[in-house]
Amino acid sequence: MAGSTTAERGERQQESSGPPPRLRSRRARLRAIVLLGLALVFLGIPTVWLFYGSDWLRAEHVSVSGTRVLTPAQVKAAAEVPLGKPLISVDTDAIETRLRRKLPRIDSVDVVRSWPRGIDLKVVERTPVLIVQKGGKFVEVDDEGVRFATVSEAPKGVPALELTPSRAGSAAASLRRFGEPRLVRAAVGAARAVPAAVAHETRTVKVRSYDDISLELRDGRTVLWGSSEKGAAKARTLTALMKASPGARHFDVSVPTAPASSGS
Repeated sequence: MAGSTTAERGERQQESSGPPPRLRSRRARLRAIVLLGLALVFLGIPTVWLFYGSDWLRAEHVSVSGTRVLTPAQVKAAAEVPLGKPLISVDTDAIETRLRRKLPRIDSVDVVRSWPRGIDLKVVERTPVLIVQKGGKFVEVDDEGVRFATVSEAPKGVPALELTPSRAGSAAASLRRFGEPRLVRAAVGAARAVPAAVAHETRTVKVRSYDDISLELRDGRTVLWGSSEKGAAKARTLTALMKASPGARHFDVSVPTAPASSGS
């Protein structure tokens, strides 16, 4: 060591000059973070201005699809889309809430931003499964038992619901136990389970109690359905029973394993 040359001592001194490696690495990371932050600032300001300050990405038109009974004009009016606002700031959830509240006929709606300047309203309307006559008008009932609209003319091919629960005996107990809304849903369940060929011919669904649902067909034939339970089995049994007894006027599938038919 004592014999080390002057050149060797100079090389060691040169290597030890400047900051330690750990400090140099920390400074390099700090410079990278600063540069990245500056880049984000310079890139972010134009981006924010583009979405919020420019006239290029503002809500200027509304399109409506999926309507059957409602008109696009009705949907647009109920939606109250804030035209002229930046498209990115339009509250699509609020628009959906307004539409469902103001237009009960709407079952669901998808509110979509259509860049660069539009809002698309994709509507699915409720479909009536039954109608209830009320005065000179008709209340439409959907497949969930929701009474969603009152119309002046009965829609074609939709059976009428006659809810006439007895106020005595077991029927009265059924009404107290289940309540009218539950009986309406039971009628809807029966109407949905009826075979398609029979459904097209059904004029009235009568409900006296939860276990006493019957159908009246357009040609006067009747079907005792019973409760809304075991709908698929009852539908299969009714189809077979009608084929086996084409001249019968009354069919009983309330107990699908023991069906009966009568009349001619």
